[in-house]
Amino acid sequence: MALLPQGSAVPSALVALMVFRAPAWACLLCFTSHKERIRICQIFAGTEGPELEKCEEAFAVAFKGLLDTEISEETCHFLRGPGGSFKVAFPDAAEKMRKVITQLKEVRACIPPCGLQEVARRFHCRGCYSTVCDLPLDCPVQDLTVIRGHQAKFSCTVNFQLPKEEITYSWKFAGGVRTQDVSYFQDLPQARGYLARIRPVQPAHRGTFSCVIQHDQLLLARLYFFLNVTGAPPRGETELQVSFREVLRWAPREAEMIEPWRPSLGELLARPEALTLSNQCLLAAVAALASASATLVVWVFFRWYFKGN
Repeated sequence: MALLPQGSAVPSALVALMVFRAPAWACLLCFTSHKERIRICQIFAGTEGPELEKCEEAFAVAFKGLLDTEISEETCHFLRGPGGSFKVAFPDAAEKMRKVITQLKEVRACIPPCGLQEVARRFHCRGCYSTVCDLPLDCPVQDLTVIRGHQAKFSCTVNFQLPKEEITYSWKFAGGVRTQDVSYFQDLPQARGYLARIRPVQPAHRGTFSCVIQHDQLLLARLYFFLNVTGAPPRGETELQVSFREVLRWAPREAEMIEPWRPSLGELLARPEALTLSNQCLLAAVAALASASATLVVWVFFRWYFKGN
């Protein structure tokens, strides 16, 4: 507060000028100390005496009517008051302050459904405290359905006014679920700004994307977008996937055919199901050949034996 020197004469006007920087609000009793108010009264009534006590009472009474005032975050001024008596100066200054407050911007209404809205903050002179909108920081989930292979765009914007500086946007992703539980999300460090785009959209992109808005590391709002991917894959991709699956399906069988099965006679006799028509013909041919060979050997032996005798 701008104070006059101790030796100054009683001013012709009440110097009650205070300029508060944000965040601050124009409530006299909230933003002036008892010592500062005594200093003002000493200028009018001297340092001691009954007039000093009367001045203090007049000071409080003059601004008592502003106790129930609710104002927004604005730069405000006390006003000069005419006259050299506190009995005139204080009420006049309070009245002028009241007029200035009525000309200030009205407190903005809260805009649902979510967000920390500093522009709608209200300061209550009675109690010297401020309040903001009683709204959650988490905004409702917005659903977005995109055909596979197309483009998905997300706009991280809110319907209330944001501060002009030091606004940051960060993006997160929770794959495969529609949720607002922050424990499911992972950071997307490459995504910056209030706009995000995915192209081409693939089934792996199905899930919830979250945008976090902060002002100087103060959380203002969290937005959620659930991306649902629909539609069949492109024809060329489908054919390629079918061919790939066929290769995986038939590869083991081809590997087994590299070394065909050659069962022995014992295996054929032990497994009746292996005696197919071709196998039976082969066995008959082998038996006939073996019988003919045996007969020929016996005939040659006997002929040699009797010829020698």
